[in-house]
Order: sequence, then C-alpha cells, then structure tokens
Amino acid sequence: MLSVTDLSVKYNASDEVYALREVGFSIQAGDRVALIGANGAGKSTLLLALCGILTAVSGKVTVENTVLEKKTLRELRQKVGMVFQNPDDQLFMPTLYEDVAFGLRNYGFAEDKIESKIDNVLEWLGISHLKNRMSHKLSGGEKRLAALAGVLVMEPSVLLMDEPSSFLDPRARRRLIEVLDRLPQTMLIATHDLDMALDLCHRVIVLKEGSVYADATAKNALRDASLLEECGLELPLSLSGQGR
Repeated sequence: MLSVTDLSVKYNASDEVYALREVGFSIQAGDRVALIGANGAGKSTLLLALCGILTAVSGKVTVENTVLEKKTLRELRQKVGMVFQNPDDQLFMPTLYEDVAFGLRNYGFAEDKIESKIDNVLEWLGISHLKNRMSHKLSGGEKRLAALAGVLVMEPSVLLMDEPSSFLDPRARRRLIEVLDRLPQTMLIATHDLDMALDLCHRVIVLKEGSVYADATAKNALRDASLLEECGLELPLSLSGQGR
C-alpha cells in the first residue's frame, strides 16, 4: 500500500544537515499507524515528503504501485490525502461547500457529481448543517471536520494527518477520534497526543532526529517509558496515573 525506502530530505540542497535521513517503512492497506517523536524529529517533514510537497534528495515512495516522481505527482495525490495541522491552511474559500468542492473542481468533476459527493461526505461526517456556513466562522472542531471533508471527498486510499487533535476541546477531540475510527482509509497520523494514538492506532513509528528510532505495536511502544524518554516523550496520560 505505502512503501518508503531510504528516504532522505534536506530543506536546502546545500545544507549539510538532513531533515530526514534514510527513513524506511511500509504500511499495509487499512492499517492505522501513529507517527510520534519530539518537536523537530521530522514528523511533519515526512508527511510533506510523502505527498510530494517537499522533494526528497534520495529514496523512494510508492503508493499502490505508483512511485512518487514529478510526472506521477497528480496521480499520486489522487491516492494520498493530506490533512494539515492547521485547518485554516486548507480552508480558504468563502463557504464550507466551496472549500470541499475545490479539489473536485480542480480535477474536472461535473457540478451535479460534485454536489452529490459533497452531500454524502458531509452527511457521513455529521456536518451537513454547516454546508453553506462561512468557513472562517466555524469552530475549531468544525474546521477540522471541514478540512477532513475536503480530503475525503477525493476518495484517497491513504490519509496523512498532522496533529489532528491539536487545539480541540475534549468533546471535539473525542468526536474526531470516533470519526477516524470508522474510516476505511490507510492512515499515517503524526501526533503528540499519545492517548489518541493508543486509542486509534495499531502501530507506532518513532522518529528521532530525522530517523526511524523504533517501529512497534502501539500497545508495546506507548507503554515503554524508557523508549519514550529516550525520544523526548512521556507516557500517555491514561497510563501515567494522571488520567485525562
């Protein structure tokens, strides 16, 4: 489904320091994988490289037999959907409907097909009532779901998410987790919310200083206090005795 081989990224070709160095892993169809690590470990950089926003200096990314190259970028982005950390980076049209329609129109879908697809996604996410609302007046949780709708309407097979629970209140966070838990897409979720990772993901990839430091089941990795401490992380609150 998603295969990454020896992927290395520099922010500038002249830099001596790598943002990512020889990262490699594979994810099977339907898997939900958490990508964790301290600030600066390379989580967001990796997601951006996987969808071709950042160009790798070496290595290979393959999604469903499509190798990421300049000539295959459009094809690959039909298979990979990216939800950014800040939903305002994805919501730039006057209304939620116009935002969700943007990608479909860019790919040439007919307007009747666009409306049908949008109605189905909004209903499934439980936000049909927001269809004609101004995007900038939505709450944080509503914006998060609106940004997700804009990706899901394109029917990607792989979903990349960068800190999806950030800035959400407890109720909006729980709702988002419930929504993600019902999705069929293969997921790679970069997050500092280790309780969400424990609830939602079956596997954890730990990045440290731009490289894969560990790759294990979520049950094992997120209970390993020594591993987490070595990578600048702490146990999930639900396992630390502090509760949530």
